[in-house]
Amino acid sequence: MDQEERIALFLDYENLALGARDNLGGMAFDFRPIADALAERGRVVVRRAYADWSFFDEDRRMLTRSHVELIEMPQRLGASRKNAADIKMAVDAMELAFERGYISTFAICTGDSDFTPLVHKLRELNKRVIGVGVEKSTSALLPPACDEFLYYDRLEGVEGQAVPARRAHPARPTPQQHVEPERTEPEAAPAEEPARDVNALAVLVAQTVAGIQGNASGTVTASTLKRTLLRKDPTFTESDYGFRTFGELLRHLAGRNVVELADGPAKGDPEVSLPEHGDREEAFALLRTVVGESPGATPLSGLKNQLRRVRPDFSEKKLGYRSFLQFCQAAATSGVVALQWSPEADDYLLTTR
Repeated sequence: MDQEERIALFLDYENLALGARDNLGGMAFDFRPIADALAERGRVVVRRAYADWSFFDEDRRMLTRSHVELIEMPQRLGASRKNAADIKMAVDAMELAFERGYISTFAICTGDSDFTPLVHKLRELNKRVIGVGVEKSTSALLPPACDEFLYYDRLEGVEGQAVPARRAHPARPTPQQHVEPERTEPEAAPAEEPARDVNALAVLVAQTVAGIQGNASGTVTASTLKRTLLRKDPTFTESDYGFRTFGELLRHLAGRNVVELADGPAKGDPEVSLPEHGDREEAFALLRTVVGESPGATPLSGLKNQLRRVRPDFSEKKLGYRSFLQFCQAAATSGVVALQWSPEADDYLLTTR
């Protein structure tokens, strides 16, 4: 219980509801997918939503059933309702950060970049910040500022097809207005999101494992790797690549010899490392063959293209190396080739040993 994350949830409701309606084919906003996603990450102890609720009358019941406290931000003549809600939400979040030390995580549900300074300040106070927003209405500035960012449209439980949205506020025609009957047009089928490249994922994971191993002592566990991937890209989720869990993703990469898995310090949290043998040795052998076939010394420039003519899928990054030069230096250290800088050629030259 003591190690459980305590989460405070703040919803910029107008931003989310209108974002879902305008960008998800008229879809009505549903709070349950957000609640379920946060329940997997910890215990939600505060739930607050900010809006002028006279515009979202039907939504009140849905939120009340989920035990969300509704903060009323009425629209006043000559005042900006949006700015008032933003300021109130930011002030309340900072108040909780100082007065409720047991709250370790803040979930800021909005796509508005105006909340970026709030995210920065919460992280300065050693609070973890999870952002939630509709993808097409989320500012590009907000996700990189968070520790983790969840796109509402990708959450489990969000319907892929449009459903009638609850009306924000009913429009009443004046006596002078002639109301035309609404025309219903067939809705275009939602375009499928292109699948993420698993090869690019393999490169990302291998580079990340190599980076952690090079900058920290001790073993790299699956939980450490997942946190690091989220720090690199707060929108990262294994489900985008077709995997149900992060463990399933790691087992797939282990089957491709991208990583090796071993028993870790805790059950369900395996140790992750780069293979000592296998693909790296094959790549070293390929390098030795290509260099050996060249008359005289082989310059580094253009050598990678020569390797790819023999093996089109070659990538030093899949092996955990940040550059082709680093890969060649590793091969030289292993005694596979000799690598030396040539001032005359203004390039590194490789020869077989």
